[in-house]
Amino acid sequence: MDSKDKGHFSMNGGDGPLSYVKNSSYQRGALEAAKAIIEEEIATKLEISTNGFFCIADFGCSTGSNSFPAMHAIVEAVKRKYESSDVETPDFNVWFNDVVSNDFNTLFRSLPPGRSYAVAAVAGDFRRRLLPPSSVHFAYSSCALHWLTEAPEAAAGLKSSVWIGGESEEVYEAYLGQFERDLESFLKCRAVEMVEGGIMALLIAAVPTYWDPQEEYTAASVTELLRSSLLDLTEKGRLSKAKLETFNLPFHFPTTDEVRATLQKSNSFSIERMEILKNGTLLDVGGHVACFRAAFENMFTHKFGAETIDDTFDLLKEKLHASPVYANPSNDRTVVVVAILKHRHI
Repeated sequence: MDSKDKGHFSMNGGDGPLSYVKNSSYQRGALEAAKAIIEEEIATKLEISTNGFFCIADFGCSTGSNSFPAMHAIVEAVKRKYESSDVETPDFNVWFNDVVSNDFNTLFRSLPPGRSYAVAAVAGDFRRRLLPPSSVHFAYSSCALHWLTEAPEAAAGLKSSVWIGGESEEVYEAYLGQFERDLESFLKCRAVEMVEGGIMALLIAAVPTYWDPQEEYTAASVTELLRSSLLDLTEKGRLSKAKLETFNLPFHFPTTDEVRATLQKSNSFSIERMEILKNGTLLDVGGHVACFRAAFENMFTHKFGAETIDDTFDLLKEKLHASPVYANPSNDRTVVVVAILKHRHI
């Protein structure tokens, strides 16, 4: 369908007030919640290599502000692992991957001084092969795998994916099917690119199987309000109905059970550990609006025109303020699934 994939739309670049750099503290909270788990798994599960180099890949790095702390934590944990053995600490190389339109210039301008690794950018869709076979020792992806290659056909016209029976059940199942296919493609590509025994850490934004919408909310709830904001603007004549007929948002916040079931299907990776954590960062209404704008502004500008952006996110803010549920950030039931996978020896 015409929404196309995320490959055409990056997060807001640069480091201005509307940039992803300045509005991704929520995503940074995912790493803060998962850091100790990643360090523990490296200490106990990583297999020491004697080839003198160690390659790490971050799939979905954006402009680097959240990737750099993750890469630092991983490198330092691997160093400790080597220092506890009789093998000399290797040279480290980090591949930063995101879509072709990603602002890699900001990433390279922002590289931490004194870092202990060499860097390279790899542009492209991470549901496809990107790196040489058997080249990656540690793969990492955070808050990226809920983005889909495309919104499913069944969702065209901004149909709701909230599962309340009838048509929405079909839409939800279509979104889930796309998520499963995309995650399976991601794992198949990494299976070729990773060394045997390599470790992968996935941080996936997810929702509980059940929450009380009268008292609680999730990222999926905010997404529904964004959908309704676009539909309201269409009714007011501010957005083209024809453009909405082929559009929907290309991402799916899975339940924790859906994540586990999809990962378990892989023949190439074993699940070494899976934890369900609360994000360490909670957002108020303004924070949610800024976060969603940093993620969607480029997509909406391309689809509907720059003149619609302020109206869209002003309306989203009104809708969030109108419900007392969103007034208290502690009502957010969104979770982070931390999955540590190991590439099986074949």
